[in-house]
Amino acid sequence: MRIIEGFKLAKPVLSRQTPKELFGGDERKQAVRQIVNDVRDRGDAALFDYTERFDGVKLTSLEVSKKQIASAYQEVDKELVSALKLAAKRIRSFHLRQKRSIRGFYKQGLGQLVRPLERIGAYAPGGTASYPSTVLMTAIPARVAGVKEIILVTPPRANGAVPPLTLVAADIAGVDRVFSIGGAQAIAALAFGTESIPKVDKVCGPGNIYVTWAKKLLYGVVGIDGLYGPSEVLIIADETANPAYCAADLLAQAEHDPLASTILLTTSRRLAEKVNQELKQQLKSLKRHAIAAESLQNRGIIAVVANVDEAIELANLYAPEHLCLMVRGADAYVDRVSNAGCIVVGEKATVVLGDYVLGPSHVLPTGATARFSSPLNILDFVKFTSVINTDELDIKQLGKAAAIIARAEGLDAHARAVEKRLELD
Repeated sequence: MRIIEGFKLAKPVLSRQTPKELFGGDERKQAVRQIVNDVRDRGDAALFDYTERFDGVKLTSLEVSKKQIASAYQEVDKELVSALKLAAKRIRSFHLRQKRSIRGFYKQGLGQLVRPLERIGAYAPGGTASYPSTVLMTAIPARVAGVKEIILVTPPRANGAVPPLTLVAADIAGVDRVFSIGGAQAIAALAFGTESIPKVDKVCGPGNIYVTWAKKLLYGVVGIDGLYGPSEVLIIADETANPAYCAADLLAQAEHDPLASTILLTTSRRLAEKVNQELKQQLKSLKRHAIAAESLQNRGIIAVVANVDEAIELANLYAPEHLCLMVRGADAYVDRVSNAGCIVVGEKATVVLGDYVLGPSHVLPTGATARFSSPLNILDFVKFTSVINTDELDIKQLGKAAAIIARAEGLDAHARAVEKRLELD
């Protein structure tokens, strides 16, 4: 990874530049628009056609049967099933704690109702690989929130089947129905509904650039949780940090995608050099060596700064998906972090535990959206409704002010609706 010396040089590098064309060029955008319109107009027929075209699979049915889901357990190692159940238990427990902190209220004629969404769609990336953790991290918060029906969509493998591991995770998470469909066409199907796939209220979960474009295009037709880009990790480390740990955590994100961002901000030039040495050594044994190496080469940065204060300022500027604090007295810096999807405190902690088993969802804001958005959580699956029940005293005390404001806005009918009750009209 390249090393940058000093805050002044690091700041412009870590300042996110707004792309002229978000998520790619017009060609990709137009392709997604065509797919979305086609699914809206032709329903299942379009889904079958696109699955054959993009996934090379000619399906006879889009939905995975309950029998197939049940039999998937026979193809998954029992120890792995146990690990998924442990993860599910912790994810459920974490979000139950969050749920207990969210309450509606109704007092003195005013209130707020909290209601779960009726039906949501969860997207799990698939095809060449399976991501059971993403199934758990999207479906379980929805189930805890009280969503009545959860639909999972995920691309089929070359043999036309959904990976058994994905099906087991779906069963553990409490998913109601599974469909072997992916890409922009899956998002369109969830948004509009087809002959086989029911229309949902909201779509959640990460996907490739076509999935992201479809979510962006369909926002308003259906709710979406967020627009997710490549993985990001930013580590703040001082001279006390373990260079092997730093390198391992950087590589854990780099192996996701050649476009993953891996950043180390350190107060120690010596640590920077040791981390670079560790990266070279640890890279050798990785199965996804080429992917990780490309990420480090093109998107990897080490910046040496004067102190932790400068590093925190740069981190807040960058607003990373994951922020790791590997510094002396790390807890003391947590309150000073204003922009991060997840804060990992202390060198014994690692992003990877959060990815799988700690409890909070690993579906996190990327691309600096941590400035204004949050990790996926049960608030993504509920809605708030205001309740207004005014009496004669409210009208007497508040009506005149309301009418004055209404007339100032030129809305006479608004004012009269109040004045009728004040018997002023």
